[in-house]
Amino acid sequence: MADKIDMEEEKASNGEALSNGLGNPKKRSPESMSERVKRIVRSNLLVILTVAGVIIGVFIGLGVRNAELNRTQIIYIGFPGELLIRLLKMIIIPLVVCSLVSGAASIDPKALGKLGGWAMLFFLVTTLIASSIGVVMAFIVSPGSVPLGKPNVEGLEEDVPQAKEVTDSFLDLIRNIFPSNLVSAAFQSYATSYKVIKKNSTDGTLNITEEKVPIGTDQHGMNILGLVVFAIVFGIALRKLGEEGEILIKFFNSFNEATMVLVSWIMWYAPIGIMFLVAGKIVEMENVALLFASLGKYIACCIVGHIIHGVFVLPAIYFVITRKNPYTFLWGIFTALATAFGTSSSSATLPLMMKCVEEKNGVSKQISRFILPIGATVNMDGAALFQCVASVFIAQLNDTSLNFIQVITILVTATASSVGAAGIPAGGVLTLAIILEAVGLPTNDISLILAVDWIVDRSCTVLNVEGDAFGAGILQFFVDRTAKQQEDTELSEIRLGGEPSAAVPEHSPLIEKRGLGDTAKA
Repeated sequence: MADKIDMEEEKASNGEALSNGLGNPKKRSPESMSERVKRIVRSNLLVILTVAGVIIGVFIGLGVRNAELNRTQIIYIGFPGELLIRLLKMIIIPLVVCSLVSGAASIDPKALGKLGGWAMLFFLVTTLIASSIGVVMAFIVSPGSVPLGKPNVEGLEEDVPQAKEVTDSFLDLIRNIFPSNLVSAAFQSYATSYKVIKKNSTDGTLNITEEKVPIGTDQHGMNILGLVVFAIVFGIALRKLGEEGEILIKFFNSFNEATMVLVSWIMWYAPIGIMFLVAGKIVEMENVALLFASLGKYIACCIVGHIIHGVFVLPAIYFVITRKNPYTFLWGIFTALATAFGTSSSSATLPLMMKCVEEKNGVSKQISRFILPIGATVNMDGAALFQCVASVFIAQLNDTSLNFIQVITILVTATASSVGAAGIPAGGVLTLAIILEAVGLPTNDISLILAVDWIVDRSCTVLNVEGDAFGAGILQFFVDRTAKQQEDTELSEIRLGGEPSAAVPEHSPLIEKRGLGDTAKA
């Protein structure tokens, strides 16, 4: 009888709730929809501000172009953007060194080697795919097969990097892996130049022979590859010390966390900086019509190749491996991608990328802070693709037919040389000379590439950092799957009647997580 009364009271209360509109989803939907919109805006506010910054920057640049500003005024317009680049570059060294030391010290050496191996395999395969797309796109579009009305590239010829032997280029890469001075590696890297030495013949004749001798020089630009290798080895050494190394490991962990706090502050300035970076670059352009008319097919070939690789190939690889929506993952790193477009530097984008993949895409700190600095150094999908397009483009300009061996040489050299490409604006152009030398093409035409590098390099950088992020996401999937397999193995041993205390503690979260606490106790 009491139960019946309770049921009637419950029905009455439910009916009252429905009459008040509390239980009617149609009446509640406007309020829930507005709350949902507010929640989405709040959670994606930085992305919205960044996209708005890019769009507003384009309109500002187009509007100010007609004002015929002088060079000084253009520099003033780009000043807020310059501040953003300086802020990001300021924390690159502490972030890279501290994150890699703490990451290498916190991961088991066996897992470290396995993670590093999977990461390098992913980076190598995707870079090779990007190079192949670049070569195929260049042969299909044939950007250099038509008569070229060359734009004004006066002053760019002196920026063309000096041609180097392929052997010397790879030796420089190895030398930079082992810097002789860690302090100078923060702002200088090793590069080979040549000195011509004249020798008189020893047989008494007046014959004079010339020998081009490689001479080591220091060039401006951070040797981030050497810093990465040192930080990883140093982290492994600290872990090897055991308890004696814990103090330093905690120091680097704290330093790393403090750096990420600085990054979170800088992120809110990024939309303003990106807006003025884009506006300043648009105002800086001189004859846009001639530039795009003469080099439009080359620009389109590079950008379409980047879109194919970034929108289809990388997401497809991620989906096949993880069975997760890759475009949700892309949305999570959109702020970092927009920053990459604005700054044109994968190294400068690294701090924001770490923040995005950890907070939006659920990548652990150990994975992101170990893999992303390595990816920013060695994974250059965009640079490899653009270098292949540029090589075929220059060959077509000079009416040079590339045979199969030369095409393979371009693929392999672009994939290998992209590892040494600096993560700075126009870093890929510096290694383009290596590919041209390898297949016997003139390096003078690099001045044409430099004329439009400001736009191509931005899409290169976006693709580079996107590949780094997908690499971190795939490694996180492998780590989670391995942990789940180990967990299932331990739980199956418990179910089979083993000693619970031998496998896991009685109140282990591993058991409680699976809801098997009572079973274990029984």
